[in-house]
Amino acid sequence: MTRRGLLLAGATLWLDAQAGSRPEDEAREIWDLLTRLAAALSQANLTEFLEAFDRSMTGYQRLRANVAALVGQYEVQSSIEVLRDEGDAAARTVELDWFLQLEEQRDAGAVTRRRERVHCRLEKRGKKWKITAIEPLAFFAP
Repeated sequence: MTRRGLLLAGATLWLDAQAGSRPEDEAREIWDLLTRLAAALSQANLTEFLEAFDRSMTGYQRLRANVAALVGQYEVQSSIEVLRDEGDAAARTVELDWFLQLEEQRDAGAVTRRRERVHCRLEKRGKKWKITAIEPLAFFAP
């Protein structure tokens, strides 16, 4: 490779790094966020769960109240499978197969299972992704 080719390759790598991450990086970042979200719900960690959401999101207060009541009444096991992930480095839309197993704290042995296709919109805020919309909110109701 010539010196000019080497400089161009180096400049291209630098520009790529400055322009943002690759699509597979965004997918991994989204997966990491969703994994933390499911784990926080399973650990009844309301603060960590809500940290993933934009507080100005429509329905945020309802979501907060629902999840607080949910983890207050049930031992929750949560798992998420990504069915679809589309978008770019600034905004993404994901469709999830979300499964909840809810065991009542007062009546040990009473188990409810929920499975729903959940749709989320995420936006990059600085270096972090935030969920700016999630449907259906009723999925998280106690």
